[in-house]
Amino acid sequence: MIAGFIDAYGMITYGVFVSFMSGNTTQTGYQTAEGAFGPASLSALAILFFVVGSFAATLLAQVTERRARSLVYGVVAIALAAIVSWTEFEALPASAAIASISLAMGIMNNALSRVGAQAVSIAFVTGALSRLGISLALALMRAPLPDSEGPWDTHIRRAVVLARLWLAFLVGAVASGAATPRYGASVLLAPALILAVLAAFARPERAAAG
Repeated sequence: MIAGFIDAYGMITYGVFVSFMSGNTTQTGYQTAEGAFGPASLSALAILFFVVGSFAATLLAQVTERRARSLVYGVVAIALAAIVSWTEFEALPASAAIASISLAMGIMNNALSRVGAQAVSIAFVTGALSRLGISLALALMRAPLPDSEGPWDTHIRRAVVLARLWLAFLVGAVASGAATPRYGASVLLAPALILAVLAAFARPERAAAG
């Protein structure tokens, strides 16, 4: 939901996706072809810093191990709060804001990579929709689930998880679409507060089996 909210904020405010890099890749391509190098550079900037954020989050996870998720939530919360402050004081140009928010989203995407045995991406939903279709087809065919965690773990259950992920992203985008035109950058304080609470109460991750 937070990813959908922030991605919609980026599109409304800057005309750039800050978590949906497939969209930015398409924009970079066609804007370059049209000779719109300024807008294309902003989309490319978002791609670059999303990758940098994912890189940084992976290093953070390797160093901090069990507390990685809490730290990721905390870092992104601080980044969003800082972006709000800088924007309100007109000290943050659009290019720097796009880079900062995309960096934060790249970091946040590493906060959760699986729900049980189901791989997920929380900053974009194209993969979730693809896997949703696959899960429904396999359920219809009554295909076995090779990595099942128990009798309760079925293709239908995984399809429901993926559908909920997509729905949450959509709800976040709707909320941002309603709030951003009215309140501007200050809307980012809502996801920042939620992430701060999650950072404070997130359980340590289980250590990997040796």
